[in-house]
Amino acid sequence: MDRDSQAPAGGPVSRWLSTAQPEALFVLSAIAQYVGAVLAVLLFDGTIGGSDGVAPQTVAWFRAIGAAIALLVVSRGWWSGWTREQLIGVAFFGITTVLMNVFFYLAIERIDLGKGITIEFIGPVAVAAATTRSRRNAIALVFAVVGVAVLGGVEVDDNLLGVVYILIASALWAGYIVIGSRVAQVDRGVAGLGLGLAIGALATTPIGAPGSLEVWTSPTLLVLCLAVGVFSNAIGYGIDQFTMRRIPIRRFSLLLALLPVTGTLIGWIGLGQQPSGIDLLGIALVLVGVAVQERDEIERVEAVVRTDPG
Repeated sequence: MDRDSQAPAGGPVSRWLSTAQPEALFVLSAIAQYVGAVLAVLLFDGTIGGSDGVAPQTVAWFRAIGAAIALLVVSRGWWSGWTREQLIGVAFFGITTVLMNVFFYLAIERIDLGKGITIEFIGPVAVAAATTRSRRNAIALVFAVVGVAVLGGVEVDDNLLGVVYILIASALWAGYIVIGSRVAQVDRGVAGLGLGLAIGALATTPIGAPGSLEVWTSPTLLVLCLAVGVFSNAIGYGIDQFTMRRIPIRRFSLLLALLPVTGTLIGWIGLGQQPSGIDLLGIALVLVGVAVQERDEIERVEAVVRTDPG
């Protein structure tokens, strides 16, 4: 039987994720991630959960815990079969991811969601610029950068600390892309992501655990904080692992231009942050950048998300 005639192994979800266009996967990933972000913002100010508010770093910590649990539950044999080099990579990936989330949440406590996402995009743009070699991808990148700049329209004023936090998150996001693309090459499904987040949660306990007592003693708050992890990490980043294995880093970075677009829309729907005309212009430019990029051949992969270590 030839390669093209073989159906990807696994259930219908795995088969769809194995063959779907990266653009479609990215939209699904982005929606999940920013639904989680909306829940997080509402937890910060106490709008949901029946509290006076949960600290951003604590929400980020529970996010990692919730995602790690969800991913490891569906990953049989995740505790064995790792080489020393793989474990080091997974640990760096997990710690980088959790710290990125901590600083992102500290930022969006002070800056609107859509604008924070836009500033953070500086990191992925830097990765794309460093790895782009074709004229067409360079043109696509220019459209994306201009669109992101227009969409941002950020006024720092009294939000300088928020900008500092989001720039740190941006640098960590660039690391997430580079390290994550390598971790995704290890054929362990989402076990690497789950184990990495578990290690990251453990490493950031001194940051997230203080002030977490109220969450541990409130079933409602605990479920909501863990749900942030399921939406933002288990679903969102889990889909990223499919995409990272199927496309070059430069294309993955450029596709991330969809995130400011999706973040703006989700912020509008979930937080009432209506985009202005200039925001819509930025969205259009970003979409043009994604549309004109060079199309690399996408190879099918069989059962990228698998529940066994083999």
